[in-house]
Amino acid sequence: MSESGRFTVESVPIPARSTVAVLGPGGVGGLLAALLSRAGHRVICLAREETAAPLRQNGIHVRSRQFGDFAAAVEADGTLREPVDLCLVTVKNTALDAALDRVPPQWAANALVVPLLNGVEHTRTLRARYGDERVVPAVVRVESTRTAPGVIEHGSPFVEIDLAGPPERSAPLADLLTGAGVTARALPDEDEVLWGKLAFLAPFALLTTRHRRPIGTIRSERRDELTALVAETAAVGRACGGRTVAAEVLARYDAFPADSRSSMQRDAEAGRPLELDAIGGALLRAAERHGIPVPLTTRLVAELATA
Repeated sequence: MSESGRFTVESVPIPARSTVAVLGPGGVGGLLAALLSRAGHRVICLAREETAAPLRQNGIHVRSRQFGDFAAAVEADGTLREPVDLCLVTVKNTALDAALDRVPPQWAANALVVPLLNGVEHTRTLRARYGDERVVPAVVRVESTRTAPGVIEHGSPFVEIDLAGPPERSAPLADLLTGAGVTARALPDEDEVLWGKLAFLAPFALLTTRHRRPIGTIRSERRDELTALVAETAAVGRACGGRTVAAEVLARYDAFPADSRSSMQRDAEAGRPLELDAIGGALLRAAERHGIPVPLTTRLVAELATA
């Protein structure tokens, strides 16, 4: 941070106390909005009116294994109406195209846009809309659920975000998020960041959703299936620029609380659209491009598509 109290990213100053738009204040976005507000940033949540109205009136209430229980005041609107310093995109991939209408490009012209979506293909959409220089690819690792508008259950004992790109762009953002309580890292390689996350997420999402069981049951009762799927997704991830090591992925699953469920599993249980194409579909398309056989991934995606 400079002596004036402002981070500098290329020609774009990022205030130490920023104005942050959060597009999609659900489980992930709501948690980050509350943490950033608690850290002193001005936060504007963008959502449908049935979500925005309770946020304006009551703020966001978080129940967290890591941070305890706390409430944070935020602003909320259906559309961004002013410039911001930072825009976190935390909607589901299935809702991305419609949700972007809430962030007109002119109000993000001097902002950094940080997508925290599952998958790897959404960055093209965001760059086409906001410009290559505005978008900072990133991934988040957390289990967090919105149980009602403005009510967040944070189940994992961690919130981790990796930001990709030149350090003069990603490092100040990592510092800003770390100051709000997030474990944030700045890494130079976009493919490593995005494919590292997808190769880790896909087995968790596909298996917990297909079998409708939490990760503890999957890792104990379906260990062989989990191991085989991790091997497939790690191979695809490495071919696409990731550095996924299958043994490390399995070790992380073993460290998860046994009752952890994937967001795809929760969506299936609630009857919501699944991010199957963004997760499983992206893996299958990449596997085909690189000539990598992924029979278990193929079967699971087909079964979930017809469930």
